[in-house]
Amino acid sequence: MNETEQLLEQVADRVRDSAQGCGAPLPKPLADGGIARAEGILGFALPPLFAALYARVGDGGFGPGGGLLPLRQIMDAYAARRASGWRWPEGVLPITDFGCATYACVDCRSETAQVLLFDPNLGDPDLAWSIDTPSLAGWLRGWLDGTAWFCDESGLGEEFDLEPAPWAEFRSRI
Repeated sequence: MNETEQLLEQVADRVRDSAQGCGAPLPKPLADGGIARAEGILGFALPPLFAALYARVGDGGFGPGGGLLPLRQIMDAYAARRASGWRWPEGVLPITDFGCATYACVDCRSETAQVLLFDPNLGDPDLAWSIDTPSLAGWLRGWLDGTAWFCDESGLGEEFDLEPAPWAEFRSRI
C-alpha cells in the first residue's frame, strides 16, 4: 500500500470513528462519474488525492474546521468568487470554511495540491493569500495527528507560530 492509500485509509478510519462516536451518518462518496462531471464543469482536473477523498471517503462533511465542503458547494463557491470583486485565482478551490470569510483552498495546478489560506479580512487582495501547507497530504496529516494550527481548540492558533508565507503566485493566476 502506497502513502496515498495509507492516508486515505487513515482519513476513512477517522471519519468512520467520529461518525460512530456521535451517531451521525457517514458522508456518502460521490456517485460514479461525479468527479469527471465536476472536472468538466470546472475546466480542469482535480488533484488525485482530493478526488479520491470525494470518490472513496465521502462528499465533504469531514476534516479540518467545519469539514470539507461538499463538491457541488465548492464548485458554486469557486464560480461565485471568480465572478466577484475579489480577484480569485484560476484553479484554486475553496474547500473548508474556517469562518469570518476565511477559507482553506486547494491549488489544483500545484503538483502537491498545496493548501492556501484565503483571509479577505486583511483588506488587500495581495495580502489575503498565504500558503497554509505545501501539500494536501501534509494538511490532512496535520489534521489527523493534531499538529496543525487549526487543531488548536481555542481556534486562535496561539500555540503555533502563525507567520504564513505570502503566496507569490497570486498575481500571475488572476
